[in-house]
Amino acid sequence: MEILLAGAGVLALCAAVLPNLLHERALSMPLVLLMGGLVFGLLPFAHPYGQGVLDPRSQVGTVEVITELGVLVSLVGAGLKSDRLIGWRSWNSTWRLLAITLPLSVCAVAFLGWWALALSPAAALLLGAVLSPTDPVLASDVQVPAPHTGDGRGSDNEIRFTLTSEAGLNDGLAMPFVLLALVLAGTASTSPVPWLLTEVLVPLAIAVLVGFVCGRLLSWLMFRVRHERLRLGEYSDGLVVLAIAFLPFALCEWLGGIGFVAVFTAAATIRASERSHEYHGVLHEFGDQLERLFVALALLGLGVALGDGLLAGLTLAEILVAVAAVVIVRPLFGGLALLGGSTTRPAATAIAFFGIRGIGSLYYLSYALGHGDFPMADSLWRVTALTIAVSVLVHGLLSGPVMRRLEDRGMQNLENG
Repeated sequence: MEILLAGAGVLALCAAVLPNLLHERALSMPLVLLMGGLVFGLLPFAHPYGQGVLDPRSQVGTVEVITELGVLVSLVGAGLKSDRLIGWRSWNSTWRLLAITLPLSVCAVAFLGWWALALSPAAALLLGAVLSPTDPVLASDVQVPAPHTGDGRGSDNEIRFTLTSEAGLNDGLAMPFVLLALVLAGTASTSPVPWLLTEVLVPLAIAVLVGFVCGRLLSWLMFRVRHERLRLGEYSDGLVVLAIAFLPFALCEWLGGIGFVAVFTAAATIRASERSHEYHGVLHEFGDQLERLFVALALLGLGVALGDGLLAGLTLAEILVAVAAVVIVRPLFGGLALLGGSTTRPAATAIAFFGIRGIGSLYYLSYALGHGDFPMADSLWRVTALTIAVSVLVHGLLSGPVMRRLEDRGMQNLENG
């Protein structure tokens, strides 16, 4: 117990200190956490702290809960940072990535899994779905900063806004593909024939409606309720972030919608209802602290698992698939989606490249394996974990220098902006 408490204390210190310590340096917080966990996992601790005790394959339920909470908190943060009116033109790059890059990436990775790894069709589709969500919260150098930041990194920054808003929505849009994989695996009752209607269109409509209604109600409580003691915006209390995360998600899931989309929609609705209130800064600060805590927990845990044998049996084909998912599939289809748009070529290249994988991938894999029986599950874990590690390494080293270079040259905005 003493070692666990000490580890928790170190975890909290890392989450608090590393962002400031590594600010504008080559190393990113996620990369340092992952490497620290890897070193810890390689140490020869005696039972019960070693010998695979933190192996996610034997702790699927725990991994699902921790990563789900992390995703929910990050979605609130992404929504509250989306300080741009929703529309086809203003969110054009985001819609393109969601409509083109997401499904094509799922199909491409699924094909690689089936062809190179000999996965079953269901397991291959699951791998494609698992590796499709992006997670820029792990790369603070490419996300929109705190509300009311006037340094050129806000809503007018096309790269940061697109990556942040894309991650806020594709974390939820990956779920239909996961459910379809469960159908193909024979463990779900839904027929794949009306999949587009029953698992995509209707749940998506429910999610948007629930998110909008919850967002409007919560924004009313924050900024417009007449009774001053009930007006949450007067309290400077960041705990409301948890209400934004949990209430829309629970209600939407109960109604059969996509809960992650509802959470992002609710947060974006709150942001749109009152953009100038200082309470947004309070919410962001508390949410950012929670995000860092979950990121530290997830990446340290992943690093420990990697060092403690999660990659045992890793094959060359699995390595190639993981690397291809990061440096070929995402950049290729991200660039394809942005062709013909109003984004400058350097900005489009950056958006296409910086699609970091992280907590969302761990959540969907643990969710699927906890609800279905997929062959070669160990291979799925190895490829997913290695993909996240490659993404954290590559994007963590390149995101800061590349973004500073583009922004110093004014290449981060639209062609007409």
